[in-house]
Amino acid sequence: MNDNVTDIDLDALDLPQLKDLGRRIDQQIADLTRRQREEALLAAKAAASERGFDLAELLGQGRTGRGRGRGQGQSQEKSAPRYANPNDPAQTWSGRGRRPAWVTEALEGGASLESLTIA
Repeated sequence: MNDNVTDIDLDALDLPQLKDLGRRIDQQIADLTRRQREEALLAAKAAASERGFDLAELLGQGRTGRGRGRGQGQSQEKSAPRYANPNDPAQTWSGRGRRPAWVTEALEGGASLESLTIA
């Protein structure tokens, strides 16, 4: 490591020089962090490969054929339906996520959410 960085007289630098030095330091830190991250990733991939695994699969990022999965920590089970369309009981909604059109239409038509509850 080069010790000459302690030899820099920061008091002798004006504001633009200090800002430039700060930008250069920030860029150097970002570059070093990126290189270290890439090296760590390559080492992790090699370690997984040596054991017959793909790192993405070990981290739960492998493709399942159904697009993106749910985030870590979230339940993989669907929520039980709480509401049903009175005109078509096959159309249900758990009450989570975006409201289906039939719920919106029923509410706009004067129905209450409680009236759509599955008994």
